[in-house]
Amino acid sequence: MRCVLGLAALLAVCVPSGAAQAAPASCQGADVPVTGVVETTMHGTLCVPAGGTADTVAVLVPGATYNHTYWDFPYQPQTYNFRQAMNSSGYATFVVDRLGTGASSRPPSALVTASVQAGAVHQVIQALRGGRIGGTNFRKAILGGHSLGSLISVIEAGTYNDADAVVLTGITHRIIATSVVDIFTSSFYPADQDPAFAGKAYDPGYLTTRPGTRAADFYAPATTDPAVVTTDEATKDVFSTAEAADGLGVADLLPYSRQIQHPVLLTVGDQDRFFCDSQSGNCASAAALKAQEDPYFGSAACLHTYVQPGAGHDLNLATNTAPYQQAVRDWADAFVGAGPEPITPPAKACA
Repeated sequence: MRCVLGLAALLAVCVPSGAAQAAPASCQGADVPVTGVVETTMHGTLCVPAGGTADTVAVLVPGATYNHTYWDFPYQPQTYNFRQAMNSSGYATFVVDRLGTGASSRPPSALVTASVQAGAVHQVIQALRGGRIGGTNFRKAILGGHSLGSLISVIEAGTYNDADAVVLTGITHRIIATSVVDIFTSSFYPADQDPAFAGKAYDPGYLTTRPGTRAADFYAPATTDPAVVTTDEATKDVFSTAEAADGLGVADLLPYSRQIQHPVLLTVGDQDRFFCDSQSGNCASAAALKAQEDPYFGSAACLHTYVQPGAGHDLNLATNTAPYQQAVRDWADAFVGAGPEPITPPAKACA
């Protein structure tokens, strides 16, 4: 047994000494029928740790211009693959492609709003709990998102409250407007104009990033592996202007974030150009971030925060991503747990 100090030094979490070691997982793809504005399918991959004893599944939602590869990164997976890290700690995972991306259906972009995406994720969680994916009735679920995927997760959790815990990465309630305007005006453009998507019949409402812009937008120079950026560029995807329109801004996050009734972990890299301001120091520490974010969540969220020094917007793809991944797993162990045992966090954890 080894003990690690996590949750901004609030909790001492003890885990088996082999928990962080890579363990083989059994994976299978699934197309989940979802209804809403349109009838379509959301694709995902279910990975269950060896032994098939996981009672908790983490549903992971990627951000704008990403598909499942953000969470299931193919380059140096021992470092950058978050899905594999969760599996190695005993958690099952279901990594989705947002509607319009990857192997999911591609409805007209005008119909693909953040709320529609949230409704689709809700139906995925229900299917996992009901044993309709892979044959396992998962008793507990963790909902995790990155960037736009986090915004979608806030809407889902605040509307349905069907996840036992929520992990939000690459997001805060404070947006650096100049950086958001900059990426929309200089980096994003219609996917049908990009060589990677030419001839694939994307309508003009689907956007992607211009070639060569991702390193400056999503990474911090000190924690960037050029090979990661190359892989990122090769696997990039799209997003719809409609999901960005109703998925950005504090006004759109509220009142959803205040309605979340389960524990929340919010994490960022301190070099995130879209959410961190060096002058205000809002991302200078976990405590500073918590002070900023606490007013946007109710007491039931038992908000915890984590800041990864030196990481940019894509903190999962930073060279120093390991402490962030460990912090998420420590928090999940403390508040949910991978197995069937009920978890009772120490009372001081939510003080």
